[in-house]
Amino acid sequence: MRHVSVMKREGTLLVPTGEDWWIAGKVLNSLLRGLKSRAQGRTPKLHPDEISRIVRDVLIARTARNAGVLLVTNNIRHFHQIKPFCDLRIISGTEFFGY
Repeated sequence: MRHVSVMKREGTLLVPTGEDWWIAGKVLNSLLRGLKSRAQGRTPKLHPDEISRIVRDVLIARTARNAGVLLVTNNIRHFHQIKPFCDLRIISGTEFFGY
């Protein structure tokens, strides 16, 4: 918990807001039902095995987008599925760190 208090003090801790949770729910609904996004056409429905894994990623994407930060991850596939519903800047860890 000491790390959390340090991050809070430094302003580097990103915490989802109520709106982030609300939008994340809407994005998940769209992904689960294979609905159209504003940016692109209809998206393929998620396989049931992927649902539990992508729930957290949607909230991470929304929080990162709301904070205006670049999201660095090696889980590019999930975030490319999310991106049409939640415009965010994303880069792979490999590309970002150059290895």
